[in-house]
Amino acid sequence: MVSSSHEAMHRIFQEYPGLFSRVSEVLGVEIGPPASATVMPTDLTENRPLERRVDTLLRIDMEDDRSYLLAIEAQGKKDPEKPASWMYYLSYLQAKYKLPPMLLVVCQDRATAEWAARPFSVGHPQSPVLTLQALVAGPHNMPVIKDVAEARKDLALATLAAITHAGDPDIDAILKTLSTALRDVPETIADPIVELTAQGLGNRPAAQQWRNLVAVDLSFYKSSLSEEIRDEGRAEGRTEGRAEGLAQAILLFLAQAGIDVPDEARERITGCTDLDTLSRWLLRAPTATSIEDVFAEGR
Repeated sequence: MVSSSHEAMHRIFQEYPGLFSRVSEVLGVEIGPPASATVMPTDLTENRPLERRVDTLLRIDMEDDRSYLLAIEAQGKKDPEKPASWMYYLSYLQAKYKLPPMLLVVCQDRATAEWAARPFSVGHPQSPVLTLQALVAGPHNMPVIKDVAEARKDLALATLAAITHAGDPDIDAILKTLSTALRDVPETIADPIVELTAQGLGNRPAAQQWRNLVAVDLSFYKSSLSEEIRDEGRAEGRTEGRAEGLAQAILLFLAQAGIDVPDEARERITGCTDLDTLSRWLLRAPTATSIEDVFAEGR
Protein backbone atom coordinates (compact mmCIF):
# COMPACT_ATOMS: atom_id res chain seq x y z
CA MET A 1 0.00 0.00 0.00
CA VAL A 2 1.30 3.46 -0.92
CA SER A 3 1.97 5.34 2.29
CA SER A 4 1.68 8.91 0.98
CA SER A 5 -1.32 10.89 2.25
CA HIS A 6 -1.01 12.80 -1.03
CA GLU A 7 -2.24 9.70 -2.86
CA ALA A 8 -5.30 9.21 -0.67
CA MET A 9 -6.49 12.80 -1.06
CA HIS A 10 -7.03 12.39 -4.80
CA ARG A 11 -7.34 8.59 -5.23
CA ILE A 12 -10.50 8.54 -3.11
CA PHE A 13 -12.25 10.24 -6.03
CA GLN A 14 -11.17 7.39 -8.31
CA GLU A 15 -12.72 4.92 -5.88
CA TYR A 16 -15.86 7.03 -5.36
CA PRO A 17 -16.38 9.31 -8.41
CA GLY A 18 -19.78 10.43 -7.14
CA LEU A 19 -18.07 11.95 -4.11
CA PHE A 20 -17.34 15.18 -5.98
CA SER A 21 -21.03 16.06 -6.26
CA ARG A 22 -21.31 15.93 -2.44
CA VAL A 23 -18.03 17.78 -1.93
CA SER A 24 -19.16 20.49 -4.35
CA GLU A 25 -22.28 21.01 -2.22
CA VAL A 26 -20.07 21.51 0.83
CA LEU A 27 -18.09 24.07 -1.19
CA GLY A 28 -21.23 25.92 -2.25
CA VAL A 29 -21.28 24.82 -5.90
CA GLU A 30 -24.25 22.76 -7.13
CA ILE A 31 -22.84 20.28 -9.64
CA GLY A 32 -25.34 17.45 -9.30
CA PRO A 33 -24.84 13.67 -9.18
CA PRO A 34 -23.09 12.01 -12.14
CA ALA A 35 -24.66 9.36 -14.31
CA SER A 36 -21.22 7.81 -14.80
CA ALA A 37 -17.55 8.61 -14.38
CA THR A 38 -14.45 7.44 -16.21
CA VAL A 39 -10.89 7.58 -14.93
CA MET A 40 -8.83 9.37 -17.57
CA PRO A 41 -5.07 9.27 -18.31
CA THR A 42 -3.26 11.72 -16.06
CA ASP A 43 -0.30 12.33 -18.39
CA LEU A 44 -0.60 15.82 -19.87
CA THR A 45 2.88 15.80 -21.39
CA GLU A 46 3.35 17.25 -24.87
CA ASN A 47 6.16 16.36 -27.24
CA ARG A 48 8.61 18.33 -25.14
CA PRO A 49 11.10 17.33 -22.42
CA LEU A 50 8.90 18.81 -19.66
CA GLU A 51 6.59 16.21 -18.16
CA ARG A 52 3.27 17.30 -16.67
CA ARG A 53 0.86 15.06 -14.78
CA VAL A 54 -2.30 15.85 -12.91
CA ASP A 55 -2.90 13.74 -9.78
CA THR A 56 -6.31 12.35 -10.75
CA LEU A 57 -8.43 13.08 -13.82
CA LEU A 58 -12.04 11.99 -14.20
CA ARG A 59 -14.54 12.40 -17.01
CA ILE A 60 -17.93 13.01 -15.42
CA ASP A 61 -21.02 12.31 -17.52
CA MET A 62 -24.32 13.74 -16.31
CA GLU A 63 -27.79 12.34 -16.82
CA ASP A 64 -28.71 15.25 -19.12
CA ASP A 65 -25.88 14.24 -21.51
CA ARG A 66 -23.58 17.05 -20.36
CA SER A 67 -20.00 16.07 -19.54
CA TYR A 68 -17.02 17.73 -17.91
CA LEU A 69 -13.49 16.88 -16.81
CA LEU A 70 -12.54 16.94 -13.13
CA ALA A 71 -8.84 17.40 -12.32
CA ILE A 72 -8.03 16.66 -8.67
CA GLU A 73 -4.80 17.84 -7.10
CA ALA A 74 -3.58 16.98 -3.59
CA GLN A 75 -1.55 19.92 -2.29
CA GLY A 76 0.64 19.55 0.79
CA LYS A 77 2.10 23.06 0.98
CA LYS A 78 2.09 26.45 -0.70
CA ASP A 79 3.91 26.34 -4.02
CA PRO A 80 4.16 29.56 -6.05
CA GLU A 81 4.89 27.50 -9.18
CA LYS A 82 1.73 25.41 -8.94
CA PRO A 83 -0.97 27.89 -10.09
CA ALA A 84 0.75 28.24 -13.46
CA SER A 85 0.84 24.45 -13.78
CA TRP A 86 -2.84 24.24 -12.90
CA MET A 87 -3.67 26.81 -15.57
CA TYR A 88 -1.67 24.78 -18.06
CA TYR A 89 -3.50 21.59 -17.10
CA LEU A 90 -6.92 23.16 -17.54
CA SER A 91 -6.09 24.85 -20.85
CA TYR A 92 -4.56 21.65 -22.19
CA LEU A 93 -7.57 19.57 -21.14
CA GLN A 94 -10.00 22.02 -22.73
CA ALA A 95 -8.03 21.97 -25.98
CA LYS A 96 -7.51 18.20 -26.08
CA TYR A 97 -10.90 16.88 -24.99
CA LYS A 98 -13.17 19.81 -25.92
CA LEU A 99 -14.89 19.46 -22.55
CA PRO A 100 -15.12 22.07 -19.78
CA PRO A 101 -12.57 21.29 -17.04
CA MET A 102 -12.91 21.84 -13.30
CA LEU A 103 -10.15 21.82 -10.69
CA LEU A 104 -10.50 20.53 -7.13
CA VAL A 105 -7.55 21.01 -4.78
CA VAL A 106 -7.55 18.87 -1.61
CA CYS A 107 -5.44 20.00 1.37
CA GLN A 108 -4.78 18.90 4.95
CA ASP A 109 -3.30 22.23 6.04
CA ARG A 110 -5.55 25.24 6.59
CA ALA A 111 -3.01 27.83 5.44
CA THR A 112 -2.34 25.87 2.24
CA ALA A 113 -6.07 25.48 1.59
CA GLU A 114 -6.73 29.19 2.02
CA TRP A 115 -3.80 29.96 -0.29
CA ALA A 116 -5.06 27.55 -2.97
CA ALA A 117 -8.55 29.09 -2.80
CA ARG A 118 -7.24 32.52 -3.85
CA PRO A 119 -7.74 33.66 -7.44
CA PHE A 120 -4.51 33.49 -9.45
CA SER A 121 -4.06 35.62 -12.55
CA VAL A 122 -1.72 35.60 -15.54
CA GLY A 123 -0.96 38.74 -17.49
CA HIS A 124 -0.43 42.40 -16.76
CA PRO A 125 -1.80 43.38 -13.31
CA GLN A 126 -4.03 45.99 -14.95
CA SER A 127 -5.35 43.58 -17.55
CA PRO A 128 -5.02 39.89 -16.62
CA VAL A 129 -5.68 37.54 -19.50
CA LEU A 130 -6.41 34.43 -17.47
CA THR A 131 -7.66 33.96 -13.91
CA LEU A 132 -7.78 30.64 -12.05
CA GLN A 133 -10.29 30.02 -9.27
CA ALA A 134 -10.05 26.46 -7.97
CA LEU A 135 -12.47 24.66 -5.73
CA VAL A 136 -10.63 23.75 -2.53
CA ALA A 137 -11.51 21.12 0.07
CA GLY A 138 -9.58 21.29 3.31
CA PRO A 139 -9.82 21.58 7.09
CA HIS A 140 -11.21 25.10 6.72
CA ASN A 141 -14.44 23.96 5.05
CA MET A 142 -14.85 20.17 5.20
CA PRO A 143 -17.30 18.98 7.89
CA VAL A 144 -16.06 17.62 11.22
CA ILE A 145 -18.12 14.43 11.40
CA LYS A 146 -18.47 13.06 14.92
CA ASP A 147 -21.98 11.65 14.57
CA VAL A 148 -22.10 7.98 13.56
CA ALA A 149 -25.45 8.30 11.77
CA GLU A 150 -24.10 11.21 9.72
CA ALA A 151 -20.98 9.24 8.81
CA ARG A 152 -23.06 6.24 7.70
CA LYS A 153 -25.11 8.42 5.35
CA ASP A 154 -22.04 9.08 3.20
CA LEU A 155 -19.00 6.98 4.09
CA ALA A 156 -16.90 8.35 1.22
CA LEU A 157 -17.46 11.95 2.33
CA ALA A 158 -16.79 10.96 5.96
CA THR A 159 -13.51 9.37 4.85
CA LEU A 160 -12.38 12.44 2.91
CA ALA A 161 -13.41 14.65 5.84
CA ALA A 162 -11.30 12.52 8.21
CA ILE A 163 -8.30 12.74 5.87
CA THR A 164 -8.53 16.51 5.50
CA HIS A 165 -8.82 16.87 9.30
CA ALA A 166 -5.79 14.61 9.96
CA GLY A 167 -4.16 17.36 12.02
CA ASP A 168 -7.34 18.44 13.80
CA PRO A 169 -7.37 18.35 17.64
CA ASP A 170 -10.57 16.29 17.41
CA ILE A 171 -9.14 13.70 15.02
CA ASP A 172 -9.40 10.90 17.60
CA ALA A 173 -13.18 11.44 17.90
CA ILE A 174 -13.50 11.77 14.11
CA LEU A 175 -11.70 8.46 13.53
CA LYS A 176 -13.67 6.71 16.27
CA THR A 177 -16.88 7.85 14.60
CA LEU A 178 -15.71 6.50 11.24
CA SER A 179 -14.60 3.13 12.64
CA THR A 180 -17.92 2.75 14.47
CA ALA A 181 -19.84 3.60 11.30
CA LEU A 182 -17.98 0.84 9.44
CA ARG A 183 -18.92 -1.93 11.87
CA ASP A 184 -22.22 -2.84 10.20
CA VAL A 185 -21.25 -2.45 6.54
CA PRO A 186 -20.07 -5.22 4.20
CA GLU A 187 -16.38 -5.97 4.11
CA THR A 188 -16.14 -5.00 0.43
CA ILE A 189 -17.27 -1.48 1.34
CA ALA A 190 -15.20 -1.17 4.51
CA ASP A 191 -11.89 -2.42 3.07
CA PRO A 192 -11.09 0.48 0.72
CA ILE A 193 -12.17 2.99 3.36
CA VAL A 194 -9.90 1.41 5.97
CA GLU A 195 -6.97 1.51 3.55
CA LEU A 196 -7.61 5.03 2.22
CA THR A 197 -7.95 6.43 5.74
CA ALA A 198 -4.67 4.84 6.82
CA GLN A 199 -2.98 6.13 3.70
CA GLY A 200 -4.44 9.61 4.13
CA LEU A 201 -3.22 9.94 7.72
CA GLY A 202 0.34 9.24 6.58
CA ASN A 203 2.92 9.51 9.36
CA ARG A 204 0.82 11.69 11.62
CA PRO A 205 0.18 10.56 15.23
CA ALA A 206 -3.45 9.90 14.27
CA ALA A 207 -2.27 7.05 12.02
CA GLN A 208 -1.50 4.90 15.08
CA GLN A 209 -4.91 5.75 16.54
CA TRP A 210 -6.54 4.49 13.33
CA ARG A 211 -4.47 1.30 13.43
CA ASN A 212 -5.63 0.70 17.00
CA LEU A 213 -9.26 1.25 16.03
CA VAL A 214 -8.94 -1.09 13.06
CA ALA A 215 -7.35 -3.74 15.28
CA VAL A 216 -10.15 -3.52 17.87
CA ASP A 217 -13.34 -2.13 16.31
CA LEU A 218 -12.81 -3.73 12.90
CA SER A 219 -10.94 -6.87 13.95
CA PHE A 220 -13.25 -9.08 11.88
CA TYR A 221 -12.22 -7.47 8.58
CA LYS A 222 -9.57 -9.05 6.37
CA SER A 223 -8.18 -5.92 4.73
CA SER A 224 -4.42 -5.76 4.16
CA LEU A 225 -4.09 -3.18 6.93
CA SER A 226 -6.01 -5.23 9.49
CA GLU A 227 -4.01 -8.33 8.54
CA GLU A 228 -0.79 -6.37 8.88
CA ILE A 229 -1.83 -5.15 12.33
CA ARG A 230 -2.79 -8.65 13.42
CA ASP A 231 0.51 -10.05 12.10
CA GLU A 232 2.36 -7.39 14.06
CA GLY A 233 0.37 -8.30 17.14
CA ARG A 234 1.16 -11.99 16.77
CA ALA A 235 4.87 -11.25 16.25
CA GLU A 236 4.86 -8.93 19.25
CA GLY A 237 3.16 -11.62 21.32
CA ARG A 238 5.78 -14.17 20.33
CA THR A 239 8.58 -11.76 21.24
CA GLU A 240 7.00 -10.98 24.60
CA GLY A 241 6.62 -14.69 25.29
CA ARG A 242 10.28 -15.39 24.53
CA ALA A 243 11.39 -12.43 26.64
CA GLU A 244 9.32 -13.64 29.58
CA GLY A 245 10.79 -17.13 29.26
CA LEU A 246 14.38 -15.86 29.18
CA ALA A 247 13.76 -13.60 32.19
CA GLN A 248 12.35 -16.50 34.22
CA ALA A 249 15.32 -18.68 33.28
CA ILE A 250 17.77 -16.00 34.47
CA LEU A 251 15.97 -15.66 37.80
CA LEU A 252 15.91 -19.46 38.19
CA PHE A 253 19.69 -19.76 37.71
CA LEU A 254 20.29 -16.95 40.20
CA ALA A 255 17.99 -18.54 42.75
CA GLN A 256 19.75 -21.91 42.40
CA ALA A 257 23.10 -20.17 42.95
CA GLY A 258 21.76 -18.48 46.08
CA ILE A 259 22.34 -14.99 44.68
CA ASP A 260 20.20 -12.26 46.18
CA VAL A 261 18.18 -10.36 43.56
CA PRO A 262 16.97 -6.96 44.81
CA ASP A 263 13.56 -5.74 43.63
CA GLU A 264 15.16 -3.17 41.33
CA ALA A 265 17.28 -5.83 39.61
CA ARG A 266 14.32 -8.20 39.36
CA GLU A 267 12.25 -5.48 37.68
CA ARG A 268 15.12 -4.75 35.30
CA ILE A 269 15.22 -8.39 34.22
CA THR A 270 11.47 -8.99 33.95
CA GLY A 271 10.90 -5.63 32.29
CA CYS A 272 13.51 -6.10 29.58
CA THR A 273 12.09 -6.89 26.12
CA ASP A 274 15.35 -6.97 24.16
CA LEU A 275 16.04 -10.63 23.38
CA ASP A 276 19.77 -10.10 22.71
CA THR A 277 20.26 -8.44 26.10
CA LEU A 278 18.33 -11.17 27.90
CA SER A 279 20.35 -13.83 26.10
CA ARG A 280 23.63 -12.24 27.30
CA TRP A 281 22.34 -12.12 30.86
CA LEU A 282 21.24 -15.75 30.62
CA LEU A 283 24.73 -16.84 29.53
CA ARG A 284 26.28 -15.05 32.52
CA ALA A 285 23.78 -16.24 35.14
CA PRO A 286 25.12 -19.83 35.68
CA THR A 287 28.64 -18.59 36.56
CA ALA A 288 27.69 -15.34 38.32
CA THR A 289 28.61 -14.80 41.96
CA SER A 290 26.51 -11.62 42.29
CA ILE A 291 23.81 -9.76 40.41
CA GLU A 292 26.48 -7.30 39.25
CA ASP A 293 28.15 -10.12 37.29
CA VAL A 294 24.97 -10.57 35.27
CA PHE A 295 24.68 -6.91 34.32
CA ALA A 296 28.43 -6.31 33.81
CA GLU A 297 29.26 -4.64 30.51
CA GLY A 298 32.09 -5.70 28.23
CA ARG A 299 31.93 -9.38 29.15
